[in-house]
This record gives sequence, C-alpha cells and structure tokens, in this order.
Amino acid sequence: QVQLVESGGGLVQPGGSLRLSCAVSRSILIMNSMRWYRQAPGKERESVAGVTSSGATNYADSVKGRFTISRDNAKDTLYLQMNRLKPEDTAVYYCRGISGTGRTYWGQGTQVTVSS
Repeated sequence: QVQLVESGGGLVQPGGSLRLSCAVSRSILIMNSMRWYRQAPGKERESVAGVTSSGATNYADSVKGRFTISRDNAKDTLYLQMNRLKPEDTAVYYCRGISGTGRTYWGQGTQVTVSS
C-alpha cells in the first residue's frame, strides 16, 4: 500500500513563505504525475499545481509566479514552494499521485493559514 504524507504547513504572515513536502512511502517513480490541491472552508477542492514524471509543470492562475512545484526522485518527495503568500491561500493542502497502473493516492492534508 502506497502512502502519501504531507508536512510543512503552518501559520505565516501575508507575504511570507512556506515549503510543503509530500513523502511517498514507495518510490516516487511509480507515480506518472503528482499534483497539489487545496480546499478552503466552504469551498470545493481545487488544483494548485501539477508535475509529470518528465518534469512538465502547470499551475493555477491564482498561484503562477508565486508557487513552484518540484519532485526529488532521490528522496521520493514532492514539494510545493509557496512565496508571497496571501490570506486567500489559506486552506488545507493535499498531494495526489497517479501511478502508472492508474491508481490514485491522496495524502491526509496539511493546514496552511496566512494571517497577520
């Protein structure tokens, strides 16, 4: 059974930075693609950023230029570097992986709160 475990969330002031991590319990290479999602209170879960096994990335318009997604195959970890954070970035952030066999895996989520 593959597990995804997020970490790195917390409370940060507007304009600050955080780096989220998503550790894969097996080799991250089994994942064809990985993506970060977020869900704010009372809102639907939305896609934030994604990365394929070849390294291609894409971002939601709301985070372009501020967030960077990356994967470290040697550490079996997915990252989301978040800079110039805004109060509207407050949400629970989840990582998702889709394996080469088509199975989908989700982490348990990590809370990010942007507030002064």
